[in-house]
Amino acid sequence: MERRRVAVTGLGMVTPLGVDLGVFWKRSVEGYSGAGEIRQFDATGYTCRIAAEVIEFDVNAFIPIKEQKRMDRYSHYALGAAKMAVKDSGLNPASGNADRMGVYVGSGIGGLQTLETQHSILLNKGPTRCSPFMIPEMISNMAAGLIAIEHNLRGPNMAVISACATAAHSIGMALRSIQCGDADVMLAGGSEATVCPLGIAGFASMRALSTRNDDPKKASRPFDRDRDGFVMGEGAAVLVLEEWEHARHRGAQIYAELAGLGMTCDAYHMTAPCDDGEGAARAMKNALADAGMNADAIDYVNAHGTSTPLNDKAETLAIKRAFGEENARKLMIGSTKSMTGHLLGAAGAVESAICALALRHGIVPPTINYETPDPDCDLDYVPNTARQKPIRACLNNSLGFGGHNASLLFTAV
Repeated sequence: MERRRVAVTGLGMVTPLGVDLGVFWKRSVEGYSGAGEIRQFDATGYTCRIAAEVIEFDVNAFIPIKEQKRMDRYSHYALGAAKMAVKDSGLNPASGNADRMGVYVGSGIGGLQTLETQHSILLNKGPTRCSPFMIPEMISNMAAGLIAIEHNLRGPNMAVISACATAAHSIGMALRSIQCGDADVMLAGGSEATVCPLGIAGFASMRALSTRNDDPKKASRPFDRDRDGFVMGEGAAVLVLEEWEHARHRGAQIYAELAGLGMTCDAYHMTAPCDDGEGAARAMKNALADAGMNADAIDYVNAHGTSTPLNDKAETLAIKRAFGEENARKLMIGSTKSMTGHLLGAAGAVESAICALALRHGIVPPTINYETPDPDCDLDYVPNTARQKPIRACLNNSLGFGGHNASLLFTAV
């Protein structure tokens, strides 16, 4: 069966760099850091006291107060991003076939804040005082369900959970649903809200977080020799994906074409990437093969680039394995986590939106805070200043705990 083409027609963002799409892109290009001291709770006594928090999101503009109380914050972010994506796409779901429109929006952790709050109530007030909404607030599939309810989308609906690869896998599965004819329109992405005592404590205990507490805006420094861990981010992003002719028929704007997907597993370690980048390299090669493209057709790679010592070294090796040493050195490679922080299960969606915007505008956002080169990370990471250059095609890498690797390939239109 001939596979159908898939267009990206809408973007919705709730991020530490802003909520408005234009503001988000402007700040991304300017190299703005969304990191700062944690505001949501008193982090005194924590080894990590910084995060990239969502500041400008007004939940009241998207969700009635009564309904807000029945949702975790990760669902607030997801609903907000989905509504903005639908509006940006110009799509009117009510005018189409709801059975052919679906949602794949996941979360790496789900309602962690709800779990934290309700556990405290259980311990201090007893089991009868726990909220009857605790379970639906907490479970990681609820955002996808709520988005479908809001827009009456009755097609395929699923929540992928693959740690930091969650959103990329969600977008990839939405691509497949449209390609094989199961749906004409899919809302796809991820959401995360883990800037809370339990979330910060857990990742800090793993020594995964940066402890550059005295200079938070320079704490996330992917590929820099002095990187010491990632900065926790939060937020959501949702992309509207449409079958190509469906989008053209209604005169939709098209940001980019989503043309390829690669998925692999390291099968190596619970949290550490494979030393030689073999699994991530195969994901990139698979995405190229899936799109029917050669390595030399790619101009930009939005790297997973977490700012951890192990990830950045392994991903550099993976890019060299996937593209060959010569082609790898011609690539523009960027980590926008240097600005947004690491949004965990939402990261792949935010970064896919950045890829679509980069293709549309011919601008690659910078990797900020790149000050001291690392001999193990010796490629072109677009350091500190955005680069204006036409982009034919780009890859977006997402690599998750458990060895989950996903690579999405977008092309210009």
